[in-house]
Amino acid sequence: MKTTLFCKNPYAFGILRPIYDELIKRNHPVKWFVPKKIVEKFPFKEECDYTTSIQDIYDYKSDVIFTPGNGMPYYLRGFKTQVFHGLAGEKKGHFRIRHYFDLYLTQGPYFTNRFKKLAQKHKDFEVFETGWPKLDQLFREQNSHSDEKKSLLEKHNCKRIVLYAPTFSPSLTSTTELKSELFKLANKGNLVLIKFHDLMDKTVVAEYKEICKKEESAIVIEDNNIIKYLILADILISDTSSVVYEFLLLDKPVITLNSSSKNIKWKDISKGLELGAAFEKTIVDDEFKSQRKWIIDNYHPYNDGLSSARMVDALEKHIEENPIPEYRKISWLRRRKMQKVFGKVID
Repeated sequence: MKTTLFCKNPYAFGILRPIYDELIKRNHPVKWFVPKKIVEKFPFKEECDYTTSIQDIYDYKSDVIFTPGNGMPYYLRGFKTQVFHGLAGEKKGHFRIRHYFDLYLTQGPYFTNRFKKLAQKHKDFEVFETGWPKLDQLFREQNSHSDEKKSLLEKHNCKRIVLYAPTFSPSLTSTTELKSELFKLANKGNLVLIKFHDLMDKTVVAEYKEICKKEESAIVIEDNNIIKYLILADILISDTSSVVYEFLLLDKPVITLNSSSKNIKWKDISKGLELGAAFEKTIVDDEFKSQRKWIIDNYHPYNDGLSSARMVDALEKHIEENPIPEYRKISWLRRRKMQKVFGKVID
């Protein structure tokens, strides 16, 4: 099963890596597509076969193409497979059908049920529930890093680790309203780790880094992969970011500012000034603990670290039963859009 792992943004690296490991374990040939503009951030250069050329991928003639992005060139051979870049179903466009994909591999019943209804309507793609590959590492390592956590707390003389992971979307991000309140927590016995999205406004990142120079108990994390920090943290502060759901799956408390989720099973505040009081109450009384089970059961009930294996199983079986598409039939407008984004190829 010749496979392409298709990246458009750096966040794709951590999502697709578990699939890569599973494919290699089964001796399937794999090639990564990494655009030139992000190739410097690609962490697997020394161990993986990759290309920055869309022509190379066209010539490779894949059987399967996995991507967590919203679009893919229609002219590439293979089953174009959407694996998603998060669990935030309330975000604009999550359930939008753009007609680029043959298969949708969903994370849990909440997503599966919605996409299956859409599949019945459009009749040009299929849906399989597998779990989300990025979380394989989370569940495999959820009992690890205890020594590192102990060392960090001792080094900074803190009682607990707070992870702040806001969304990058200008209309949804909490970076401005929570900034001053967040750094107050760093002065109250908390080690505040700040993890920005790859697409966060660089001005915002620079502002936070400047403040961190004066705060020994606040650190901006440069690592692209957030998994370890989800495990290290005792509590998460965020807004409308899919990382909220990833953290909830570890059965730990969350505080958000003005979340747009329709399924809020955590503490949500409406003003930045409420953060301090909400934080103090949450660490003493985790009132949403019983409600988190609904999120776990519906968003991602798989805690075995085998979602990537289920994905590869699904595609192996699908290939056995269906002819591999040479290209994807889409509208002229979408064909033009993909040519503009990724360029044309020579047959």
